Amino acid sequence: MKSHTHAFSNSILLLCSSSFVLSSVVQAQNDEATITQSSLEVIEVYAQKRAQAIEDVSIAVSQVKGDTLKNQHYKDSTELSVFAPNLKISQNAAEGTPPAVNIRGVGLVDYNTANTSPVAIYVDDVAVGSASNQIVNFFDIEQVDILRGPQGTIFGRNATGGAILIRTKRPEFTETGYLTAGVANNHAFNIDAMYNNQLSDSTAFRVAINHQDYQYSTRNAFDQAPTAGMEQTSARLSLLSDFDNLQLLLQGHIEDWQGIVQPVGNIGIIADPLTGERCSASQAGSTKCFDNFGFNDASDDFYTVKVNNDSPHKTDGKGVSAHLNWQVNDRNEVVSISSYNQLKRSHAFNCDGSPAQLCEGSLGLDTDLFSQELRLQTQWDGHTLTSGLYIADESIQQNNVNDILRDLRGILATDLTATFFYDNQIDTQNIAAFSQLDYQLNADWMISAGLRYSYESLDYDSVAHLNVVIDTADLAGSLVPYYHVQGQQSDNGFSGQIAINYLISDSTHSYYRFANGAKSGGYNGGFLSSPEQAELADYGKERLNAHEVGTKSWWPEQGIRFNWAAFYYDYNDQQVFMNQPSKSAQKPPVQLLENVGDSIIYGLEAEFDYQATDTLSMRLALGYIPHAEFEEFEDPLGNSLTDNRLPFTSKWNASVGVEYQLELAGNPLTTQLLVDYQSEYYFDQNQNPYAMQDGYSIVNGNIRYQVDNFSFVVWGKNLFDTEYSNLKFDLSSFLGMLEDFKGEGRRYGLDVSYQF
Repeated sequence: MKSHTHAFSNSILLLCSSSFVLSSVVQAQNDEATITQSSLEVIEVYAQKRAQAIEDVSIAVSQVKGDTLKNQHYKDSTELSVFAPNLKISQNAAEGTPPAVNIRGVGLVDYNTANTSPVAIYVDDVAVGSASNQIVNFFDIEQVDILRGPQGTIFGRNATGGAILIRTKRPEFTETGYLTAGVANNHAFNIDAMYNNQLSDSTAFRVAINHQDYQYSTRNAFDQAPTAGMEQTSARLSLLSDFDNLQLLLQGHIEDWQGIVQPVGNIGIIADPLTGERCSASQAGSTKCFDNFGFNDASDDFYTVKVNNDSPHKTDGKGVSAHLNWQVNDRNEVVSISSYNQLKRSHAFNCDGSPAQLCEGSLGLDTDLFSQELRLQTQWDGHTLTSGLYIADESIQQNNVNDILRDLRGILATDLTATFFYDNQIDTQNIAAFSQLDYQLNADWMISAGLRYSYESLDYDSVAHLNVVIDTADLAGSLVPYYHVQGQQSDNGFSGQIAINYLISDSTHSYYRFANGAKSGGYNGGFLSSPEQAELADYGKERLNAHEVGTKSWWPEQGIRFNWAAFYYDYNDQQVFMNQPSKSAQKPPVQLLENVGDSIIYGLEAEFDYQATDTLSMRLALGYIPHAEFEEFEDPLGNSLTDNRLPFTSKWNASVGVEYQLELAGNPLTTQLLVDYQSEYYFDQNQNPYAMQDGYSIVNGNIRYQVDNFSFVVWGKNLFDTEYSNLKFDLSSFLGMLEDFKGEGRRYGLDVSYQF
């Protein structure tokens, strides 16, 4: 531990030294007479609910513009990892399940549709609610701000890990629009359209529509299975009325998804099904390894599976919001944000990864979320005071099915071949009051202090039935009651932050920030295989104390921006999803969501932007988390997690972006290359070598050519067809295999757009 801390301290000193050396070099260049003005722009972020230069914010924040997302054909929020250090997002257990979002080691890898992530996602200042709502399709986007560290003293929802702020484009008082059509491999087709116009001198509207139709790159060798792919349609209507001191933005959105879910792979780990001898971790999933029933997919091709994937998916989403900004006078502004969102989803799955019927089911979800936020922002003499109230009411209905070992009915004991029907009603109410003061002590020093009080209550009603074989002459089985658990929990408390920002020079800000955040407890609405699990499925609040120090530097004349931060987290009563082998042979694993005690996380991150010339720009982001481990803890089944590394947390991560512009036949041509690297990490808390992802790099790129009002974009993602998994879920004690939710292979396409 001492060696880790010593090395970490040296790394901080190195970054500090690098910052000052870079400042000195740039200052020396400033003294030369040959300086030319760079096109490096001021970056404005909304990290504190108002537009500010990124250097003025005492929060580690990264930004990506909507045009970058569109040109690279980034489809949704699960593709943001390349744009910020120490950020990892994946589709988790296939597209349509709650994504896994992790910032600086704080996140949750859980397919449970009722859970809430410690990282909050906002769309146009509205918190999306439970994790199932965190898949946000990107179309007509202005920018995305990625905030790292606890947030809560200026936001409606408390968040221990950070916040991702997605801002769509607002209506403008002019007639504009575009129509984009594209084709790609894997039988993909997309349409993206927007029309904007003014209705009067004070009112304008904007309508945007996006349609995607595609197949997955995973190849299913089981001929009877339907083709896996998804068809998604999204639309948004925005109406903006802007008066002398009053602005009203009304928005409505709809989403319609349907298709067949991505087929899951089978990572067999059994070398000899007769003796149970296991393969090594490096051999697992090859044609030399099988599951407990002697199956493998007979192919060493990573993307080939063989599974009866008759697994339909259907999503219907809709919502409305009203944003009111009232400029009371020169100093005071009142902001009101009201929203209602509904999500209905049915997601079928196959968890044995084979043609047999050994583990199949579906996740049904119906959520309703109402929220109201009211803020007063007062500005005077360079100071800003923001105070607000937040109310949210979310209702979650789950209708879940898990069919276990159906092909072995009448052969195995009847309690081993059951179909579980588990339905949950979870209602959550959240009330919070928050305030933050940004006080400018003098020209060089600013102090920010914030406080939040939250009260949250949760009611749950969990009902389960079993379909079991009572008479072996009737394998259809009979439905019998299994458990019925009801309960309530509530918690309240204070959290806050204090930050100091010091202007070292005209180009460099330094800051220190202490913040703590809390995520309330809840009820695990996932698969509970016994009444005892259901009785113990509620969990308590987690808290995070975070220290952060860093500098932010910007030299516009030289086209250089350099930001770095070091952080130390003390994570208390951390909520962790755990997948542990059952003590009973041939039964599904025990799936727990528990407070696992404490964890310590510390690390570094740096971002470097360089506008080398008017036509060449480069970006580098580097993240380093040498320590992210559980403190002393033993789970309810007696498994020790002490000193295990937190799941889904790489030690190293890096991203590189290069953009080059030139003229071709008198028209602008822009090329862009984006590379994302993640070092190895585990998918679960056991440091299971079978459930580990080796380090990998994803290379993406695009070429954009503009001719008058037409643009042509050739894009590619995962250009080198890198093999990686979004999740490896361990069912080895049950079926002798792991589910392999594979990342997408190489994708490439052409988009043609007309703008007016």
